[in-house]
This record gives sequence, structure tokens and C-alpha cells, in this order.
Amino acid sequence: MTVEEGWPAFFSQLINHANRYFYRMILVTGGTGLLGSHLLLNLVKRTQKVRAIYRTEEKRNSVLTVFGYYESEPKALWNKIEWVKGDVLDIPSLEDAFEGVNEVYHCAAAVTFLPKDRPYMNAVNVEGTANVVNLCLENDGIRLCHVSSVAAIGRDGSEELINENNEWKDTSHNAAYAISKYFAELEVWRGTMEGLNAFMVNPSLIVGPGDWNASTGAMFRRTWNGLPFYTRGGNCFVDVRDVAEAMVRLMHTSLQNERFIIGAENRKFKDVFERIAKKMGKRPPRFEATPFLTELTWRFESIVSAVTGKKPFITKEVAHHALQINRYDNTKLLKTLPDFSYRNFDETIEFVSGKFMEDTRATGRI
Repeated sequence: MTVEEGWPAFFSQLINHANRYFYRMILVTGGTGLLGSHLLLNLVKRTQKVRAIYRTEEKRNSVLTVFGYYESEPKALWNKIEWVKGDVLDIPSLEDAFEGVNEVYHCAAAVTFLPKDRPYMNAVNVEGTANVVNLCLENDGIRLCHVSSVAAIGRDGSEELINENNEWKDTSHNAAYAISKYFAELEVWRGTMEGLNAFMVNPSLIVGPGDWNASTGAMFRRTWNGLPFYTRGGNCFVDVRDVAEAMVRLMHTSLQNERFIIGAENRKFKDVFERIAKKMGKRPPRFEATPFLTELTWRFESIVSAVTGKKPFITKEVAHHALQINRYDNTKLLKTLPDFSYRNFDETIEFVSGKFMEDTRATGRI
């Protein structure tokens, strides 16, 4: 081949690289969840080309509600998203979603503490992640940010600070959710061994406005309705906006094959519920739920659930983990992103409590 014959191929490659840089297509799985919806807002405000997977119209529309917590004209930003109906367990729908993608934020996950729902959770968290990893490998030039959890790092019941170097331990202190996220991480590490450009984040308990019946949103609803008991346990908490921001910043680094704990402050549950109650003008929890009492509670809830068919608020796993004190070291991320800082968690509590009360007033329940 002559030099002249090689020029067209050279310019073609140059154009392809330029298109990838200037016209990046970003795919977000789990974009309708608490973290995913806030990540989408972060990305579209940066005028990025964003595609998001959704499963139902109701879930997709809930993202508009989240945008409305922050923006006066949320629909304009919501309309910038290219929505693709799909599921991480449906490979053909994923193949469509991956068309022309350069960056993937894998936020999709299932969380449950009910034994009957574990097969589905394991399928979404492990098989779903494997599907995403495989498609990233099949499509050249994709960089993956996998959203794991601090739970996947493993717990042994000690109250020592846990960091990214902790090795997984098979103990009774790990819930079924933690185990599923640990095996999901193994799928990502498998992908990196096959050449995948990837990193992962391990957020702590994420707090933000959204679904008041799920995840940490339920803390605000329960406090509003009256929460007389507290447990001795504690965990690390973080504002959902900080998790989204850290993910985007890490995506724009060259770091690979690493994971980062994203957590702002280690707090006792009692302290968190007291502060939420104060912001809402409610009576804070006054009585400690001892191990004996929590055992009675989850058993009672199990009986009520069996009779009524309603999901129990407290399960055996929830009761067990409410008594644990899990503390996490966030210094690796802060050293990696020296210009990044966490919001004060008391300000997060005030902000989210305010949004909950606004929603409650809007529905006439206040």
C-alpha cells in the first residue's frame, strides 16, 4: 500500500476518534432509580448526549418528578434524554441500547430483603451485570462505570474502618443483597481481564428525594409517621448528588481496574433519625430497640405479612443489620479527586426533609 492509499484510512480513523470525543453517546442503565435519575440530571445539564433504559412508562415519568426537585423547567431537560425501553435481563433490548455508545454507567440493580424475591435480585444484579459487561466487550471503545455498593466489600461484624482493600469474607454479617453485589463485581473484574476499560464505585447509604416508599426514602416517611424506636447501629451516608458527581468525574479520568468508596459521613442511625425528626417538627425516637426486641419485631412483621400479603417493613436481615455499626473510609476518592468535596450531611437531611414535606403537602396528607 502506498502512502497516498493509506491517507483515506488515516483520516477515517481520525474522524472516528473525533466523533467519539465530541459526540459521545452515554448510556445509563437503571436511570429511573434514585441514583440513576440524579445521574441523568447531572449529565444532561452538561449538554451530553444521553440514552437511558426504562422498563415502564411510570418509571420513566418518575424521573421528571426528580428533575422537578431541582429545575424550574424539568421537562426541557427530560426531553433531551433518548429513552430506550429495555431490561438488563433482555439481551436484544440491550443490544439496541448499546448502539453507538462510548460510555456506560451501570446503575441498574435490585434490592430486597425478602427471601422470596432473592432469585430475581440475583438475576438482575449478577446476570444483568454480566450482560452489560459482555456487550461492553463486544462494542469497541466503551468505558464502563459499574455501580456496586459498600455492602459488596464485605463485613465481619467489627467496627473498624472499611476501605477498598478489604477482602470479602463469607460471614453472617453479609445480607443476600451484599452477596449478589459481590458476585456482580466479579463479573466486572472478569471483563477487565478480557480487556474492558472499567472502574467501579461503592456508594454507602444514598440519601435524596425520590421514591418515599423505597430505600432511604422510607426513613423520611417512617419518621413523619412516627418512629418511637431506634437501634444502636450505624452506617455511612452520602448525598445522591455527590455520588452522581463523583461518578462523572471519575469517568473523565484514565483510571481503570479500581473501585472507590463514595460516602460522606459515618453516623449512628439514632442521630440520623433524630435530625430528620427535628427538621420535620416530629418527636424523635425515644426507646432503644434491643436485640431481643428487634427479634420479636421481625417475627411479628413476618406473621402480619403472611396474613395480609403486605411486605414487612422489618425483615430478619433488616433487623440484624440495624444493630451493626459499619464504618467506611472515604479518603481514596478525595485523594483521587482533590477538587471534589462532599456536602454537609446535615444540609442533605434538611434538603430532603423539605422535599418530603412539600410532596406531602401537595398530596394533602399534611
